Amino acid sequence: MKRSRPVVAIDGPAGAGKSTCAGRLANRLGYVLVDTGALYRGVALAAAEAGISFDDGPRLGELTRNLPLRFAPNADGPPKLMINDIDRSADIRTPEISKGASDVSKHAEVRDALLGLQRKLGEDGGVVLEGRDIGTVVFPDAEVKIFLTASEKVRGERRWHELRARGVLADRDQTVAEVAARDLQDSQRPVAPLKPASDAIHVDTSEIDLEAAVSQMESIVRAKLAS
Repeated sequence: MKRSRPVVAIDGPAGAGKSTCAGRLANRLGYVLVDTGALYRGVALAAAEAGISFDDGPRLGELTRNLPLRFAPNADGPPKLMINDIDRSADIRTPEISKGASDVSKHAEVRDALLGLQRKLGEDGGVVLEGRDIGTVVFPDAEVKIFLTASEKVRGERRWHELRARGVLADRDQTVAEVAARDLQDSQRPVAPLKPASDAIHVDTSEIDLEAAVSQMESIVRAKLAS
């Protein structure tokens, strides 16, 4: 390995369980968690509040370059996303901002602005990064690459349960349809489309619970450390 501890890159579509699995995996390994999806959600939230269209790549890029984004420790769960030193972790988890994150992420100006930050956060290894292009664009040299997925129906229903647990009114069928639409947009965008790295190990969570998936992923990492 190039680093004393690996970069673990976890990619996959919406609702596959990336955030949950990445957080638990980082805890088991004693690694730092970097939720790159939260960064794009933060950009979408800031754009919405500034009245910037999700279709305006140049203005979104300028916003992102000047946006103070950072993660803060959280004893009760995943790191908190701070924007202008204010915790916006809850604000970025709405259906509207989830869709907005997919919209803003299609712009090269936004992705370029966030690329350096993501690489800086993980450059020393001992880190778990999750997103949609970690193993293909952000860290193509990551020592461990995992593509986490599940069937469209399973992922849509997970998202629906997640929204209901947070008190968000959502229709089950509409939520499944929204996950499918995001899959299509993320996989067909011209800049850094969602796809597994050629050397990624696939983990399908359609018929296993997320704890079993975490155990499978931990085994993959520990096998790499032992090689």
